[in-house]
Amino acid sequence: MKLLLSKALTLLCAASAIAKSRRSASSTPLILLRQTPSISLQDIVTWDEYSLKINGKRLMIFSGEVHPYRNPVQSLHLDIFQKIKSMGFNAVSFYVFWGIHEPKRGEISFEGFRDLQPFFDAAMKAGVYLIARPGPYINAETTGGGFPGWGTYTPGLWRTSNTTYLEAYEGYIKAVGSKIAANQITRGGPVILVQAENEYSGFQAPYTEDFEYEKRLLQSLRDAGITVPITTNDAWPGGHYTSVDIYGYDSYPNGFDCANPYNWKADAVPEWFWGAHQDWNPEDLNAVYEFQGGACDGWGGSGYATCAILTGPEFERVFYKNEFAMSTTLFNIYMIFGGTNWGGIAYPSVYTSYDYGSAIAEDRTLREKYYELKLQANFLAVSSAYLTTRPQNIYNTQGSFTRNPALKTTQVLDVVGNKTGFYVVRQTDASTTALQTYTLNVPTSIGPLTMPTLGGALTLNGKDSKIHVVDYAAGSTTVLYSTAEIFTWATIDGKDIILVYGNAGELHETAFKIGTTPPTAKVVGGSGAIKQKVLASNSLVLQFFTSGQTVVQAGNIMLYILDRANAYQFWVLHPPSSGSYAHFNTENPIIVKGGYLLRSVSIAGSALAIQGDLNNSTTFEIIAPAAASKSVTFNGSPLSLTKSTYGTLVAKRNVNLPSVTIPNLSTLTWKTADSLPEVRASYSDAQWTLASRNTTVNPNTPRTPVVLYAGDYGYHTGNIFWRGHFKATGTETGFTLDVWGGSAFGYSVWLDSMFLGSWVGDAVHSNYEGTFSFPALLRPGSAHVLTILQDHMGYEGDWTAASESFKNPRGIVSYSFTGTNVPTVSIWKVTGNLGGENYVDRTRGPLNEGGLFAERQGWHLPEFDDSKWATGKPTDGMSSAGVSFYRTTFNLNIPTGVDYPLALVVSNSTTNPYYRSQFYVNGYQFGKYVNHIGPQTVFPVPQGILNYHGRNTLAVSLWAAGSAGAKMKSLTLQLTAKLESSIAAIVNQPLSAWTPRPRAYYSRSQV
Repeated sequence: MKLLLSKALTLLCAASAIAKSRRSASSTPLILLRQTPSISLQDIVTWDEYSLKINGKRLMIFSGEVHPYRNPVQSLHLDIFQKIKSMGFNAVSFYVFWGIHEPKRGEISFEGFRDLQPFFDAAMKAGVYLIARPGPYINAETTGGGFPGWGTYTPGLWRTSNTTYLEAYEGYIKAVGSKIAANQITRGGPVILVQAENEYSGFQAPYTEDFEYEKRLLQSLRDAGITVPITTNDAWPGGHYTSVDIYGYDSYPNGFDCANPYNWKADAVPEWFWGAHQDWNPEDLNAVYEFQGGACDGWGGSGYATCAILTGPEFERVFYKNEFAMSTTLFNIYMIFGGTNWGGIAYPSVYTSYDYGSAIAEDRTLREKYYELKLQANFLAVSSAYLTTRPQNIYNTQGSFTRNPALKTTQVLDVVGNKTGFYVVRQTDASTTALQTYTLNVPTSIGPLTMPTLGGALTLNGKDSKIHVVDYAAGSTTVLYSTAEIFTWATIDGKDIILVYGNAGELHETAFKIGTTPPTAKVVGGSGAIKQKVLASNSLVLQFFTSGQTVVQAGNIMLYILDRANAYQFWVLHPPSSGSYAHFNTENPIIVKGGYLLRSVSIAGSALAIQGDLNNSTTFEIIAPAAASKSVTFNGSPLSLTKSTYGTLVAKRNVNLPSVTIPNLSTLTWKTADSLPEVRASYSDAQWTLASRNTTVNPNTPRTPVVLYAGDYGYHTGNIFWRGHFKATGTETGFTLDVWGGSAFGYSVWLDSMFLGSWVGDAVHSNYEGTFSFPALLRPGSAHVLTILQDHMGYEGDWTAASESFKNPRGIVSYSFTGTNVPTVSIWKVTGNLGGENYVDRTRGPLNEGGLFAERQGWHLPEFDDSKWATGKPTDGMSSAGVSFYRTTFNLNIPTGVDYPLALVVSNSTTNPYYRSQFYVNGYQFGKYVNHIGPQTVFPVPQGILNYHGRNTLAVSLWAAGSAGAKMKSLTLQLTAKLESSIAAIVNQPLSAWTPRPRAYYSRSQV
C-alpha cells in the first residue's frame, strides 16, 4: 500500500491517491531483458495483450489481498481461502514482511507463524492461485514498510542501487524467493505471479527511478528460482518499472475519508486508465494489482464501520464495473481480508485492527460487500468473451448509447470473437443520488435495437452501475441482449440455467436468439409476471420486473429472474476433479441457493455433499445433475429433499447454534502488580544497554551528546525506557526533551520516583517537545535519575524511494535542563523488548513484546506464577501515574461444528482518560488501546490464539499518564457472531508457557 498522512479524523492512506486524476511524468525507462508473450522461461503461465493464460486457457484473474502475517493462526488460512473461492475469485495476492523474517541481520526465520508453507498448502486445498509480493519493500501500513528494524542503522540510501541496500536484502530475497519458487505452478504449487518491489513510483529529489536497482532486484528473483512472470504495481499508470514481465498499476479512487463515507467526488471514477495502459504496455493485459477494497483508518479516526460504507456495495458496483469497462482482466482488490496488526506490526498511522472495511471483516464474518462481489466475480468467471474485449469509446462516454448526458456508457466489445458486447452504464456525476431513466440504443446481431423493446424505460438510481450484454453466449443459448445483469449460467442436464438480477422493482428485458420458432415462455416458479414478444430472426424477448425470485422456462432455457437480495443467496460451486489441481476445477458447476456461506461441494456416485455455514435456518434450492444428486447432505447430515414445480431440489435446514457460556471478566479473580519498578530508588539499570554512541548513520542528526535513538541499540518495537543519570547543581528547575515515537505516541517523565508529567499524545503529532518542571530545587551534588517511558508506534513507511523516512528515529532527539547552572547527564541507559534483536520469545516473534517491565519478565505468558500478587482488576485501576499489570485466567468450552468469533471489548472512559493499555491473550499481544484517542474499542481475537477448549490467560497493561491515575471503564469478552459451520478444525498456535528469563534484569523474587 501507500504513504499515509495522519490527521485526527481525515486520512490519506495512499500517496498514489493524490495522483489518481492526473498522469505522471516519467523519464524513458531503460529497456531490460524480460519475458514477453513470445519469450518465456516456462509454458504454463503465459499471456498476451488480452489476458493471462494458465496451461493455454484464458483466465480472468479476480483476486483479493490477504496478508499471512496479519493472521498468525495457520489453520485459519483455509477458512479465508474458502470464503474467497466461494465468492467466485480464483486468486489471492499476498505480501511477505521482510522485517519479521529477518529481525536480526543474517538470521532469517520461517518458523512458527512465519512459515509460509501452510499458507501455500491452504491455497492449494481451496483451489486458489497466489500472487506473491515479497518486496523487499511492501509498505502495507506495516512498520518500516516491511523493512527490518536494523535497516534504521544501516548506512546508505534504501530502495536504490546503493551497495549497502543491495547487500542488505540479498539474503532475504534469496531465502524467500526459494520458498516461493518451490511453490510455483511450474513445480506443482499455486503461485502464478511474483511481484518485484511495491509502488516504486515516487522518488525523493534529486533521485529518480533507479533502473540499476530494478535490474538487480529482477536478477535476484530469477537467481532464487522464480520462473513465472514477474510483475510490479505502479502507484498509478505512470510507466515506472516497465522492465518487468507484466507491468500494472494501482488505484484508490474514492480516497480514505472514512469520516464522510457518503461523500464522493463528482469525477471520482477514473476513465483515463485505459489510455495510460495503452501508452505504457499495450502488448500486455490490463492488470490492476491493487484496487481499492476498503480504506485504512488511523488513530483518532472514525472506525472501520464507516470505511466499509465508503467502499460498500455501491462503491463496488460503480468503481469495479468501471474497471471492467476498461477490459481489466487481472483485478486484485486490496484488501479482501485485512486481519489484525497484532504486536508491533503496524506503522504509526494505523491501529491494532486492520479490518480495512473489507468484504471479509477482521473477525472473518461476511459483509454485504462480500455478496455484491460474488455477483460480479461469478459473472466474469463465465464470460469468456470478456477476456478478448476492448473499450471502444473511452473519453466519449457521456450520453453515448442512452442519449442521456447524465449517464456515461462504455461499449466494451469482444474484438476476437467479434460478437459479444458489454455496455457499462454509470452516472456522469459520481456524487449524485439522482434517479435517471434511459433507453439503451445498441447494435446487435439482428440489427440496431432500442431497449426496452416492449416499452417503458430502464433506470439507474443514484450510486449504481450496470453491465448490459449483447450477443452473449450462455451454453447453447445466445442471449441476444439482457438489461438485467447476468450473475451466472450453467448447462445442467441439457438445460441452460441463466440467472439474471436487478434492484428490487426495476424493469428489465432479456432476449434470446432461438434459431427456430421460439417457444412460449411460461412462469414455472414464483409470482412474477412476464411480457413476451418475438423479434426479428426468431428472437424471443421477455420483459419483467426484478422482484423476489421468478423462474421462467422457454424451451431448454431456465431463466431465474432475481432481485439483488435473492441473487445474493445463490452460490456457484465446483466439485473437485482429479489430480493435484483438483480443487481448481471450473467445470460442471452446481448452483445452490441458501446459507450464509457455502464453502464447497463434492460428488460421490449419486450423492452430493455440500459444506457451508448457517446463521439462520434456511431453505436450500439445489440445481444439480439428477444423476449426481439422488441424495444430498449438508455438513455431513442428510437433507430431506422435495422438488420444486420446475424440478429443482428443495430442502429446509434448521440451524444449530448451541448456547455457550462466555466468561464474565468482571467477576473473575484478577491479580495485579506494579510494572514500573524503574522509578524506585532501589532499582538498578546495570544490565540495561548503555547508550553511548557518539555518531549515527541515521539521516536525522541528533542534538544530544550521545545518540538516544532506540533503533541504534537494537530496540524496534513497543514501549521504550530511557534513564539519564546526573548530579544536581542545585539551580536546575526542570527538564525539556523532544521525543519521537510516531503518530499517537506518548511519553511520561519521572525524576527519581517523582512523576513530572506526560505528553499524552494525539493523532497528529509524531514527536513532541515538552518541558517538565521539578517540584523543588535539588540539593547540589545529589545524584538523580530521569526516567522516560515512551511509546514506539512503529517505524514510518518509506513510500517515497530514497527518502528513508522509515529511519525516522524513535527516541530522544534533543534535551536540556532549565535553570542557570545546568548539569550534564553522565550516563544514559536504554531498554526495550528483552534481548532487542535477540528477542526471547521465538514462538510469538520479534514484534510481540515491548519494553515494559512486565513484558521483559514474561508476566503476559501462560502459567506465570502470580500467586503472591495482590488482587486487583484493570477496572479498579490505579490512583497515580505509572504502569500496572493485571492477569486472570478463564476456561472456554466452545463446541465443535460452530464458528463463534470472540473479541475483547472496552468502553471509553472520560474520567482520568489519559491511559494506554495493551491486551495479551495467551501471551500474544492482540490489542493496543489509547483511551483518549481511539477509535478502536473492539479487539477481535481469533480462535487458535484463544483456546476454545480449555484454559486461557488474559493479561492487561495499564499505563496511566496523568497524576490522578486511571482505570478502565469496562472490559468484556463478547461473541461477534454465531455460525453453524463446516470450518476445518482449528489448531491452536503454540501457547508456550512462561519459563525463567535469566537476562530479564530482575528475578521474580526482587519484584
